[in-house]
Amino acid sequence: MSLFKARDWWSTILGDKEEFDQGCLCLANVDNSGNGQDKIIVGSFMGYLRIFSPHPAKTGDGAQAEDLLLEVDLRDPVLQVEVGKFVSGTEMLHLAVLHSRKLCVYSVSGTLGNVEHGNQYQMKLMYEHNLQRTACNMTYGSFGGIKGRDLICIQSMDGMLMVFEQESYAFGRFLPGFLLPGPLAYSSRTDSFITVSSCRQVESYKYQVLAFATDADKRQETEQQKLGSGKRLVVDWTLNIGEQALDICIVSFNQSASSVFVLGERNFFCLKDNGQIRFMKKLDWSPSCFLPYCSVSEGTINTLIANHNNMLHIYQDVTLKWATQLPHIPVAVRVGCLHDLKGVIVTLSDDGHLQCSYLGTDPSLFQAPNVESRELNYDELDVEMKELQKIIKDVNKSQGVWPMTEREDDLNVSVVVSPNFDSVSQATDVEVGTDLVPSVTVKVTLQNRVILQKAKLSVYVQPPLELTYDQFTFEFMTPDLTRTVSFSVYLKRSYTPSELEGNAVVSYSRPTGIPRVIQCKFRLPLKLICLPGQPSKTASHKITIDTNKSPVSLLSLFPGFASQSDDDQVNVMGFHFLGGARVTLLASKTSQRYRIQSEQFEDLWLITNELILRLQEYFEKQGVKDFACFFSGSMPLQEYFELIDHHFELRINGEKLEELLSERAVQFRAIQRRLLARFKDKTPAPLQHLDTLLDGTYKQVIALADAVEENQGNLFQSFTRLKSATHLVILLIGLWQKLSADQVAILEAAFLPLQEDTQELGWEETVDAAISHLLKTCLSKSSKEQALNLNSQLNIPKDTSQLKKHITLLCDRLAKGGRLCLSTDAAAPQTMVMPGGCTTIPESDLEERSVEQDSTELFTNHRHLTAETPRPEVSPLQGVSE
Repeated sequence: MSLFKARDWWSTILGDKEEFDQGCLCLANVDNSGNGQDKIIVGSFMGYLRIFSPHPAKTGDGAQAEDLLLEVDLRDPVLQVEVGKFVSGTEMLHLAVLHSRKLCVYSVSGTLGNVEHGNQYQMKLMYEHNLQRTACNMTYGSFGGIKGRDLICIQSMDGMLMVFEQESYAFGRFLPGFLLPGPLAYSSRTDSFITVSSCRQVESYKYQVLAFATDADKRQETEQQKLGSGKRLVVDWTLNIGEQALDICIVSFNQSASSVFVLGERNFFCLKDNGQIRFMKKLDWSPSCFLPYCSVSEGTINTLIANHNNMLHIYQDVTLKWATQLPHIPVAVRVGCLHDLKGVIVTLSDDGHLQCSYLGTDPSLFQAPNVESRELNYDELDVEMKELQKIIKDVNKSQGVWPMTEREDDLNVSVVVSPNFDSVSQATDVEVGTDLVPSVTVKVTLQNRVILQKAKLSVYVQPPLELTYDQFTFEFMTPDLTRTVSFSVYLKRSYTPSELEGNAVVSYSRPTGIPRVIQCKFRLPLKLICLPGQPSKTASHKITIDTNKSPVSLLSLFPGFASQSDDDQVNVMGFHFLGGARVTLLASKTSQRYRIQSEQFEDLWLITNELILRLQEYFEKQGVKDFACFFSGSMPLQEYFELIDHHFELRINGEKLEELLSERAVQFRAIQRRLLARFKDKTPAPLQHLDTLLDGTYKQVIALADAVEENQGNLFQSFTRLKSATHLVILLIGLWQKLSADQVAILEAAFLPLQEDTQELGWEETVDAAISHLLKTCLSKSSKEQALNLNSQLNIPKDTSQLKKHITLLCDRLAKGGRLCLSTDAAAPQTMVMPGGCTTIPESDLEERSVEQDSTELFTNHRHLTAETPRPEVSPLQGVSE
């Protein structure tokens, strides 16, 4: 932009923290000097009035002391300054200064100095008018065609036009329909005042109509006004521009024609004297001020328009002739003759940046230096390139794409869960049937090593667990600070959560600006949601876990959950969840087995997972390293499929309810329109039971809305139970096929891709797409299956049969030796390891049905199940920073 930057001729900064607006700048020969040079008059809201006469020694110089002719503190905010023939008996120019409650007219004169300090300027008050109303802006001109003097019209904040004939007050008139003041200008050719009202329309009022209208002091209409005597203030013409105006200017070449220029918020208008649009220009930016002026050489009217992008555009009618860049956003722009230089552009910003500039370009004197030419040795370049590629490859292998840094150097996060309940429970608004719901305190400690700003801690737990506080913000202004926050966790609703694991996530930015995220997981105690219960001898669902070590007493594994201390009860224990479910745990006296049984399949998950974690922790304390769990029973897919069908049924039911609610809402609005038309009809007509139909439809809308809300609650609860059952199925598959931690993570990503279930993106279609991807990649039989493309758009399926068949096929592939992986090398067809061959993905329903029949013997609907496989060791109560 250097080529089209405004050339700085002279500039200065006015005052300290002063404010200015579009009426605070004026250019005129205010001292009536013989050379006719313009002076720059600037007033500020702080009450200071300054007059400048720039005389830079060279272009671009700043302000010198002698450039400031006069500086006066008027003690009242200066709203607008104008120069005209405001004193009677003389045609010399005087300065009019508008304050909020006062209008002052001054005479500015200069005296030749006899010493090196130069000329002396002084300002003398000629007269002043104290205003009864708060002023907004003013305009001046030869109102009524008077010769040799200028009259002043002031617009007040409440819509009154006050006309002053120099030293005397003439009259005041209220504008009709006034709300907020707008810009005001006077057209000498039509002898009218032009403004923009709050109705966003340009309005023109004749001076003669204003003069003969009813005086503003008479608030009540007279009988002559009612009879139309001509004294009512009526508008000459109006034009709706559809936006608020920033400024109005009137420019004319001669007395035969003049143009009214209006600057809007997004458009620029040029109007004729009668209010007709001559042309308009849509602006692509937000303007700040403008100035139309006559171009004598070209015989046209040019317009300077400044915007909030620090640009000044010069238009000839609607054609852009020049664009230049300014160092500030101007609120006022003027053109004048300064120091024998015509056409100087003077701009003023709201913070007091005053600049005199001109348009043009300066030639660039920079020449690029000659580059020494030398012969390139391509062999050396190839060797250097190979060395660099080797270094890059080694770095990527060791550190990845981004260099890894120790995040502990910036911030350490630790979580401690209290082993005891709160003395006073923090549970509020619970929906659990028990009388008292316990709560447990969790403490999160953050310690920084460097300065960190706005570190944000977010804590998450699985619903229906609830937190008293879940968002915290920290400011680490100095290194090595320690911050500790505490919050409580409790069960809010009457069903069991899918996990007892919580997550504390801290997001922050390093001093270099790189964002970082640290997460620390913690495990809540089982007793938070579970109480000791009476063991049950019979149950609908059972699973059996085998181990390679002797059975451990349940009293040592679950202290505090035994209902009796008899020796007969050491091998059986009952658990009663706060949500109402009951689970029984039995340990075999002779074999190395544990049995978990319950009336609901999904309730087995938490106790089974807790049992395995506590067994691992027990044998780890004993120093045993080869402990392992096994599962050898059949997979409980039928029970799992029942939960899937129930969840899907609630989704379909919710979709139907929402569709029905939409139809009833359309019907309700249609009846309302019919009733409204009947009520508006001048000739009364019978309602024909429309009011009864409206009342019935309203009751249906309310009932359907309640049904939708109830279904959403049931769907959320069903999704939580489905996640519990999914966790249990993944655990059993991992123990059954002895999957590694990475393979279990792949299964979790495929079966649990969503934290929240919605109508737009549900669990069924997402899991079906993930399992289909596994079947066609790492579990595929041939390259033909890998070439199949999956549908990229997820839609709610018609039923769950396809999903259940894919889950069955996934278990069949794993049973026949398939292994899960995500790398491209391992995704090759697995034809050499699978015992007995692996069934391909069915291309039709017949083939799929045959696969289902082949796997019937493997996945039968057994109520008694068994288990086996090692599981990674996890500390149940201690947070682990990741």
